Amino acid sequence: MTSPTYRLTARGVLHGEWTKFWSLRSSWITLAVSVLLLVAVGMIVAGTFEPNDDRGPGGEATDPVGLALSGATFAALAVGVLGVLLAAGEYSTGMIRSTLAAVPTRLPVLWSKAAIAGGIAAIATAAGALVSFLVGAPLVPDVMTALGLGDDGVLRALLSAGLYLGLVAVIGVGLGALVRSSAGGITILAGVLLILPGLTMLLPATWAANINPYLPSNAGDTIMSLTSSGAALSRPASLAVLAGYAAITLGAAAYRLAKSDA
Repeated sequence: MTSPTYRLTARGVLHGEWTKFWSLRSSWITLAVSVLLLVAVGMIVAGTFEPNDDRGPGGEATDPVGLALSGATFAALAVGVLGVLLAAGEYSTGMIRSTLAAVPTRLPVLWSKAAIAGGIAAIATAAGALVSFLVGAPLVPDVMTALGLGDDGVLRALLSAGLYLGLVAVIGVGLGALVRSSAGGITILAGVLLILPGLTMLLPATWAANINPYLPSNAGDTIMSLTSSGAALSRPASLAVLAGYAAITLGAAAYRLAKSDA
């Protein structure tokens, strides 16, 4: 009797990772938290914005889109954690050994995790950015120019927020697979997104001006902003910077996955 031949396909690996993603409680909780933070913070900042208070909520925003996306920093941390947990969680439970036994070529597992985390995070947070703007824009004081979805650049900026947050989720997958520790990956992610921008303020002004545009959070601010700043990179260059961070972390994780034992 001839045994049936099973052929491993990229679609099969992707389907398996999709099933694992939605079967984990941490996945949909962190995804929901990221959208909630994006919408809630945007609405609160839009509703409490004081045009003459530079230190108050949304003090640096110059338009309703900037106010609506005030929660992007917190949402970035949440989707980054989502990516880290998706990749590193299997190492803490030991499930990675079963996964790699089922997929001996290994790398399709990493690509599938990155595609699922990045894609779902991008779609969910883009929808959250749209909701935040549609609900928050009517709350903005009249002193700020009223904008609608049809105005120049508004829809592009809101969708770019989803693109930025999707890339952060991919970076999280890369970090989780690289360090193979949820705590370690989350610590690195928080350091890069939240602490590093503050540390550059301690540098000489010329150094900080040259470094700041290349930080992930600042590049993200650029691509989802309605107007560009003279000190920032162009939007295509900022998107290339973000894609570069995602490629580097995933590449390093792929090298370790291929060359070392799980």
